[in-house]
Amino acid sequence: MDFAPDARTAELTAQVRAFVDEHVLPAEPVLDAQLAATPDDWSPRPVVRELQAAARTQGLWNLFLPGTGPAGERGAGLTNLQYAPLAELTGRSPRLAPAAFNCAAPDTGNMELLAHFGTPAQRRDWLDPLLDARIRSAFCMTEPGVASSDASQIGTRIRRDGDALVITGRKWWSTGAMNPGAALLVVMGKTDPDAPRHRQQSMVLVPRDTPGVTVVRPLTVFGYDDRDHGGHAEIAFDDVRVPAANLLGGEGDGFAVAQARLGPGRIHHCMRALGMAERALELAAGRARERSTFGRPLAEQGVVREWVATSRVEVEALRLLVLKTAWLMDTVGNRQAMREIQAIKIAVPRAVQAILDRVMQLFGAAGLSGDQPLAEMFAAARATRLADGPDEVHLSSLGKAELRP
Repeated sequence: MDFAPDARTAELTAQVRAFVDEHVLPAEPVLDAQLAATPDDWSPRPVVRELQAAARTQGLWNLFLPGTGPAGERGAGLTNLQYAPLAELTGRSPRLAPAAFNCAAPDTGNMELLAHFGTPAQRRDWLDPLLDARIRSAFCMTEPGVASSDASQIGTRIRRDGDALVITGRKWWSTGAMNPGAALLVVMGKTDPDAPRHRQQSMVLVPRDTPGVTVVRPLTVFGYDDRDHGGHAEIAFDDVRVPAANLLGGEGDGFAVAQARLGPGRIHHCMRALGMAERALELAAGRARERSTFGRPLAEQGVVREWVATSRVEVEALRLLVLKTAWLMDTVGNRQAMREIQAIKIAVPRAVQAILDRVMQLFGAAGLSGDQPLAEMFAAARATRLADGPDEVHLSSLGKAELRP
């Protein structure tokens, strides 16, 4: 077995690592200052645009987009396996690095949908500006009124009225939608409640400025508003009328389109989460060497060594599982890799949450504060256990597959 990355992956990994270390990490306090200076602004801060310009100059742009399909030439043309170590490096600074390379959720998933399912007009109007980072987008699937772990229960209605589609419903946890630059909302709703369970839904492209679209409020995660990502919004759709040509894919294809989006999204979350864990372990090593308790450095305390060793084993094992999953997605497709996708979606966020918890404990009260990135990363890891499907749904599905005759 050869675990060495190919030449292109090795070269890009070195470039991305250098960019993160030399540009992104030093920009984190700059972002904090800019956020503090404009607390009521949900737009990207100047430092994000500066990083994007620098990354684009170095050719580190749209790294997530494979080189197939109508938009392939606009991406880096990488496989999932090649992208994995790059995405992990962006997880070291989840507030800045994904956006710097134009590889931030939910835009990545929305761009993949437009690349695979969009018409030429839809790609021209929405995909091109997203690939250029001229606009941002949001994905509107989760709803406050139903158990969104079962996507077939979605209550938002999309009804046809001549050559128009009329949307009525309420969504929340629409990541990025607080940003006024999120010009596109990708909305999932029911077009035919009487159709078979997984043929009732459709996906439609809704310009943010369409009459009837109301951004109701921002939502927080453990008190974090994720302002640097454009936040998470609750959105009301009151008889929102868009052309029928805004349908993404065919009528009744919404569930299948959503699943096509969520597979890559899940593995990207896991890749970035491993990057968060690696940064946390680096911080732990520095803290353990610098701090002493009861006459000895923390690095000489048995419990600290056990925490660090356990965390290292978890990261190394789960990275291999993520890489295997990426390889399977590349070679046999997302459907055939579903067991592995479910496995990493269950295991990685849980492990990274536990690692961050240990490192926060090592830092004491400082680990709970905004002086370190640990608490915000912990909140993100915990949220990932719900995003793109809760643990329980994946555990049930994976267990069912394992027990199938």
